[in-house]
Amino acid sequence: MGRWEPNARGRLAKAALELYTERGFEQTTVAEIAKRAGLTERTFFRHYADKREVLFAGSGELEELLVQAVAGAPESAAPIDALALGLDAVSKVFADRREHARKRQAVIMANAELRERELIKLASMSAALADTLRRRGVGEPAASLTAEAGIAVFKVGFERWITAAEERDMSQLMRESLDELKAVAAGGQEKGDPSALPWQRR
Repeated sequence: MGRWEPNARGRLAKAALELYTERGFEQTTVAEIAKRAGLTERTFFRHYADKREVLFAGSGELEELLVQAVAGAPESAAPIDALALGLDAVSKVFADRREHARKRQAVIMANAELRERELIKLASMSAALADTLRRRGVGEPAASLTAEAGIAVFKVGFERWITAAEERDMSQLMRESLDELKAVAAGGQEKGDPSALPWQRR
């Protein structure tokens, strides 16, 4: 094996997802992933801490992208509108990756440990988003409520996007899910109603 290993990280990720899909996550070993990728186990561990992290390696970058987009929203933007910009930014990352996302999600949903890891990822995104909103001057509990709602919109929009019959862009589905949330939250109340939820107030 030569020292030059072009796109080793990508090859390992591709091989891992193929094997997880074919055999199941628990039945697949690191040695098998490395062999499928034409690399060594040592190379695998240079890129990933364990076989689970192959599926979650981009979580930090995704969270950072969401946070930066929300932080960069115009100062006049309401919390929910800043959130919408964050969801738009995240959606662009998934362009042309629908089939990969479907396979990854199927692997995760078939394993309790992976489902727990996915929930931890979403909780981290929510905490980072709430912190960003607080830095924008949004008080509590509005910041936490908006962040939790935003992650719920992301989760629902993503799950709609990966369904077999869905062909619309993720950004469109995220916007639709956000509109649905706002419609449910409005509940016929006027925006000036003091009992309205935080993102309804202008």
